[in-house]
Amino acid sequence: MYGSHIIVVDLGFGDAGKGATVDWLCATESGFDVSAVVRFNGGAQAAHNVVAEGWHHTFAQFGSGTFAGVPTLLSRHMLVEPIALAAEARGLAALGVRDPLSLLRIDGRALLTTPIHIAANRAREDARGSARHGSCGRGIGETAGYALTHAAPTVSDCLDPLVLRRKLRALAAHYGPLIASSGHRYEPIDDLVEMYREFAAAVPIVGDGQLARFARRGTVVFEGAQGVLLDEWRGFHPHTTWSTVEPRNARAMLAEIGASGYVLGVTRTYQTRHGAGPFPTEDSGLDLPEPHNTAGHYQGEFRLGHLDTMLLRYAIAVSGGIDGLAVNHLDVAGSRYAATGYTVEGVALDAVPVGHRQDLDHQRELTRLLTRAEPVLAEMPDDPVPWLARTLGVPVVLTADGPGRRHRTRMAYPVAA
Repeated sequence: MYGSHIIVVDLGFGDAGKGATVDWLCATESGFDVSAVVRFNGGAQAAHNVVAEGWHHTFAQFGSGTFAGVPTLLSRHMLVEPIALAAEARGLAALGVRDPLSLLRIDGRALLTTPIHIAANRAREDARGSARHGSCGRGIGETAGYALTHAAPTVSDCLDPLVLRRKLRALAAHYGPLIASSGHRYEPIDDLVEMYREFAAAVPIVGDGQLARFARRGTVVFEGAQGVLLDEWRGFHPHTTWSTVEPRNARAMLAEIGASGYVLGVTRTYQTRHGAGPFPTEDSGLDLPEPHNTAGHYQGEFRLGHLDTMLLRYAIAVSGGIDGLAVNHLDVAGSRYAATGYTVEGVALDAVPVGHRQDLDHQRELTRLLTRAEPVLAEMPDDPVPWLARTLGVPVVLTADGPGRRHRTRMAYPVAA
């Protein structure tokens, strides 16, 4: 059913069940021999909930195969936040995961997210007031944005205190005026250097060859963060993440080692979104259980809506196509409708225009279009899986009617598109 390596990508605004899907792929129940989980985008703002073997953890930087004992490689495309990573390791150890840091490998080229980035991010978002973009307040945008024009700190710099101290001082000077008037604070530079020195001594910092070594041992699962509809170039500006969510970077890493991947798109049977931004099928009347999703101070409210096949088809298109679909939350009753089209000021629309990558003007126009769009809703059949496969033109290969591994069903005969 799948190729030798698997790329898991969320086709929505996030929260579709990527973590639980990755956990199942890594568990013995799936039948795969997974050698590693590779995180290929995002940073400490990820929140992948996994309920397995009596455990529950919200994975942020560790891969969601950790409960199955599968190592994690934080790739060069990750934004690594060591202080949060240490806290996550302590949380996993408290659950019974033995020596969580021993399961980590971190590419030295990955950018370092620091308390300075986080303070600047929160100061900037606070200043926007009611016009907030929906940031998680974890410093992601500041980490990526600063690196575009400056010599930014990286994970490998943690091995060289002199270089790291110089970069942190430059970073603090750059953001000084923004942070000073905000009331936000961060640790002294010397304290940060010492913390990062300890971090570098506790985890293996690796280079180019690590992915190939993992790939020779078995299946590599690439775990995406956020959702394609939040992609830095394909999402709807300004309500996007500073990260390439669609599987471009995962495919490129596999191509570098002469391999390819099977892209597994993940969706719910209804639509969700954290915080601000267009949401054509939002329905405030939906009352669906969300035990692990709540409002965030910076993100804003957790919003619910009907399934949107217009946005799903758009996400598939900008991802360069996908090979199979995982459909989660089949056990959640309450929304039996799906958008199959839009009307925009009385004009029918049957597809969301794709445009060119890195065309931010087009993405801003899509934001305006989707804000005005009224969904054309159709009732889904009692078993929505075959209907969804036909509508999206993608076979459904995995379904879930609950949060745990036992709730997942690998389709022996995939539901054909």
